This record gives sequence, C-alpha cells and structure tokens, in this order.
Amino acid sequence: MDSPFMEQMAVRLAARGVAVCRFEFAYMAARRQGMGRRPPSPQAQLLAQWREVHALVRQQATGPLAIGGKSMGGRMASLLADELEAEALVCLGYPFHPAGKPDKPRVAHLQGLRAPTLIVQGERDALGDRERVAQYPLSPAIALHWLAAADHDLKPLKRSGLTHEQHLDEAADVIAAFLGGLSSP
Repeated sequence: MDSPFMEQMAVRLAARGVAVCRFEFAYMAARRQGMGRRPPSPQAQLLAQWREVHALVRQQATGPLAIGGKSMGGRMASLLADELEAEALVCLGYPFHPAGKPDKPRVAHLQGLRAPTLIVQGERDALGDRERVAQYPLSPAIALHWLAAADHDLKPLKRSGLTHEQHLDEAADVIAAFLGGLSSP
C-alpha cells in the first residue's frame, strides 16, 4: 500500500480532490514484517479482506464510494464491485491474464459487470496489452484508458519521449474526471 507507485498515485489523486484509502492484504503485511516473500493468500481470503475494509470505509464515507486498486488489488475489487454495490470501480494495470499465460484470460466476470468501471492500462502491459484486450468481450460499463508505450506499472518506453510522471499525471486526471462525472446529474 505504500509502494512508490501507490504513494505517487494517492498524492496525485488527493491533489485532484479524490480521497484515497489504501490498505494491504495480510500476505503483503507479513512481507513487511520480515516474514519473507510470501505468495498471495487464496482468493477467498483476499476477497474476505476486501469486504472487511469496504465495510469499515463505507461506515465513514459521506458520499459515493469507488473501489479499486493496482493489478491484483484491482482484480479482487472487480470481483466484488457488483456484490458491494460500489458506485464505481477503478483499476490500474489490470491483470487480464496471468504472467506468461495469455491463453488463460481472467475476464469472464468482466462481461457482466454493472458497476461503472475505469481501467487505466499500458498499451504494452504484459498482463493485457491493447491488442489482446481488444479481443475480450467486456461489459459496456467498462471504459478503458490506454497509456502510450506503457507497461504494467504504467512506465513508458524511454524512446517514446514520455515519462512515468506524465503517465501518472494522466492517469490521475482521467480517474478524477471519471469519478467527477459519476456525481454529475
């Protein structure tokens, strides 16, 4: 939750008037406490942790509540968005398929997703590039925003002339506009 990526995105979103609550899954907290590089917990445990955090934040939120995350965190949020009746879902670097396994897409639940969704994705993301994602049948509730020459962490190729900071700013601008548009009549 305090990776440089998440820290930079939270700061950028806050500067655009978007309140952000970050949390980390238990297996990541264990890594932080020096318990070594642990594999992710089973999906059922990750979803249960998401539900707990959502319930706590929902109690405190005074307005619309969007959920989301980076990579696997966004994927877990996408599995719960409709169940939790989230007002919106925002995913950064969505893992459309496991690393090195493009023949095993993780998109079945995205076909019927009802929550307004924004996915900010790098055009050359190894877990779902623009060409491959265009082949998936996704819900009309999903808006994709592509970042030129960017990878899974939204970092562009140096030869593109773009910087990671520019991409993070663009992502924050797009997210703020998306969320702002939800509360408009």
